[in-house]
Amino acid sequence: MDCIFCKIANKEIDSDIIYEDDKIIAFNDLNPQAPTHFLVIPKKHIASANYIDSSNVDIIAHIMMVIPKLAKELKIDNSGYRIVNNCGKDGGQSVDHIHYHVLAGRQLQWPPG
Repeated sequence: MDCIFCKIANKEIDSDIIYEDDKIIAFNDLNPQAPTHFLVIPKKHIASANYIDSSNVDIIAHIMMVIPKLAKELKIDNSGYRIVNNCGKDGGQSVDHIHYHVLAGRQLQWPPG
């Protein structure tokens, strides 16, 4: 499989890792859209939100439990942050490996722009 996020998770590609455990990895985005912008991905390949099922929902729940802990460590929990997951090409997903963007450090508008 030629998945850039699997390669990051397997340490085949260097990244600025801010968190890692046996299920997930979090790293700073190479093209940040906010002063704080990191990605959280499962180490197990899940193509998108369309592929969340009973065999992997525990990983997604784990991600959602870790993000607030990282927000607190990075001191962005009080001012607020956005969690973004894009699903599919028309939804803005550019890598076919589920990932969550966490953005903070400025007031974020929706839609972005």
